[in-house]
Amino acid sequence: MSILEKYSAAISNKDEATMNELLHDDFKFTMHKSGSALSKADVIKWAMSGDIKQDKTRVVYENDEVGIHHSFVTFDDGNIEAVMAVYKYKDGKIIALETGATPMPK
Repeated sequence: MSILEKYSAAISNKDEATMNELLHDDFKFTMHKSGSALSKADVIKWAMSGDIKQDKTRVVYENDEVGIHHSFVTFDDGNIEAVMAVYKYKDGKIIALETGATPMPK
């Protein structure tokens, strides 16, 4: 199973231990839609809240340095976004994540 497949499964299963294993301690998540950035702890807390529900998840590309992932994400507030994510890897872990999101009709 690839890093991104494990990451998606960890979010879906609210698997905090796997999230901790997959995310580098220096991890940074940059969300271009809002302009904010989240740390490893922030992302794990958010993922464990159940707010992130991914559908039609697919790995577009992945190698030892980067991964590209697309999914439709439904949030607790009912908003749905098509999310394209680019992951950078270091030491076999995800060190950086940047996303672009397109709002979808409800």
